[in-house]
Amino acid sequence: MDKIYSKIEKDKLLHIVCRLNNMEESLKEINSHRIDIVPDDNFIQCSFLKMDEGKTFKPHKHIKKEKFYKQQIAQESWIIIKGRVKAIFYDLDDTIIATPVLEAGDTSFTLEGGHNYEILEDNTIVLEFKTGPYEGQKLDKVFI
Repeated sequence: MDKIYSKIEKDKLLHIVCRLNNMEESLKEINSHRIDIVPDDNFIQCSFLKMDEGKTFKPHKHIKKEKFYKQQIAQESWIIIKGRVKAIFYDLDDTIIATPVLEAGDTSFTLEGGHNYEILEDNTIVLEFKTGPYEGQKLDKVFI
């Protein structure tokens, strides 16, 4: 797992890249079936789970809660299903901080800072997740 921190605010985690093969190796090293990828103080949450046939969980549903935050930011994740994608990650001052190439099975998370993606192969398939609710481009984005 590659954690990309700001050069401006050294302790601020901006981006995370998870590579499928590295995650499976990490699970073996820690002798677990779960790695929490995104720190739990972020709006987007993600864990990597590797499970065997027959694994199950207690049936459940999640509780609606009234939450108010002083500040909230849309956080985004891409999962590369097929193909290759060059991620361009930006620091807090809009300078490029990293440009990893993502392949099938890889995942990126943008917690803060800017991002852009360049598709490197035809017929690339990506799943995009972001926190919501989405209130439209004017309230969600500032272009770099």
